[in-house]
Amino acid sequence: MQPKNLQRLLRALARQGLDVTYSNGIYSVRLTNSPDAPAAEVLLPEGFPVEAKALKQLANLANVRHPNGGCVCRACATPDFHPGDAGVAIGSVVETVDQVIPAAVGSDINCGMRLHVADLTIEEFLSKRDLFVERMKGDYFFGTRDVTMTANTMQALFQYGVPGWLDAMLDQPTGSFVKSDLDQLSQESESIFLDGAMAGDWKLAPEELVPDAGLVRDGGLATIGSGNHFVEVQRVDQVEKRSLAYAWGIREGQLAFMVHSGSRNVGKYIGGMWRDKTKATWPKGLKYPESQIFPLSVHSHPELVASYLQAEATAANYGFMNRLLLAELLRLRLREVYGDVEAPLIYDLPHNITLREGQGWVTRKGACPAHPGQPVIIPGSMGAYSYLMVGKGNPAFCNSASHGAGRLRSRFDLSRKGASQTESELGLSGVDCITLREERRIEEAPAAYKPIQSVIDVQVAAGMVDVVARLSPVLTFKA
Repeated sequence: MQPKNLQRLLRALARQGLDVTYSNGIYSVRLTNSPDAPAAEVLLPEGFPVEAKALKQLANLANVRHPNGGCVCRACATPDFHPGDAGVAIGSVVETVDQVIPAAVGSDINCGMRLHVADLTIEEFLSKRDLFVERMKGDYFFGTRDVTMTANTMQALFQYGVPGWLDAMLDQPTGSFVKSDLDQLSQESESIFLDGAMAGDWKLAPEELVPDAGLVRDGGLATIGSGNHFVEVQRVDQVEKRSLAYAWGIREGQLAFMVHSGSRNVGKYIGGMWRDKTKATWPKGLKYPESQIFPLSVHSHPELVASYLQAEATAANYGFMNRLLLAELLRLRLREVYGDVEAPLIYDLPHNITLREGQGWVTRKGACPAHPGQPVIIPGSMGAYSYLMVGKGNPAFCNSASHGAGRLRSRFDLSRKGASQTESELGLSGVDCITLREERRIEEAPAAYKPIQSVIDVQVAAGMVDVVARLSPVLTFKA
């Protein structure tokens, strides 16, 4: 079914320099003045807003090419598609040949999702909820966590990711994690995308985090971050694929906890550095691209392409570790409050990253890998369901899926109008949000987000993913 007033919409988009067509729920878009660029495809549920700014950003991304060689061969976007602050739309997926595009990842490198389950009933959890929350507030908000690392451990973390950190911790455990079951953490690394390890280089990390000797007290490690990042306690309330759920260790009635965070200040440091460096390498005398999105070509700067990918991998290793430590702090507190709780990892995956796939590289910005048989985690808002999915490897969408529901209203809009809106209008009735800043509840209110069920349904219908289990929110930590 076509959206209402489709022809009027398409004419309005054409006036903004966009050639847009629509068929079977998919919008195809390219810049009117760039007919040779690949058409980017956007899968949107019926009734979802079509945002011209986001379409323009995606068309610009599809049009990125380096004058010395390198181009985009495919671009698409997932149903949580919406404008990005840095010129690249959230939900964008781009496949490139002979070039990489650092801006297509940005500075929130390896932001991603992590999911654990625990054999606690909701009644057992709520019986000691207040004690648990107070201890977690200390760790997440007041700095009672101890993430002290040796210089060697920090270097290993950046260089080799989770396996490097584990090896160093086995040699010299430090901080809160002397109480961790390191054997369990080692076994769980198999349930992290790429085993939580990319080819990094500790010399590319911020200098203050990798001294030659001594101890490092990193104020950013094991922190949630701002924006839409969170740690949420949930309940598995419905299982759809029982055999697969059983194999993954999922059962109805279990407690679950989900972590959404990334590489924090390390990602900002590396992303910002390479934004400037990539622009500086643009051929002298050539006009800058109108989009201000600059690629790196393997033909003119192969060494810079390799250096960028290594720098991105360095930040990605930190992102994997940040989620692991956020989850481990929670698991340690669960054991303190509720006794011997195993709380195994189900999966951890990125949604802001460049990976070797297809003809060259696939870069995802607010989109998850969804390869055949791979777990995919798609959260709703803190007042809506989240979903554990299984990827189906749809090549039309570069083996990808959405990373959430997508914003419907900006934080500014909610903050400006929130004072006059009721809890019910914001969707906050019954929402248990743990935060030190009341404005965070309003900025991240359920009313800010698109309906998650429509986002899930349209991806299932498109053959991108299938539902394994549905999870309902219990309480959410927002920094």
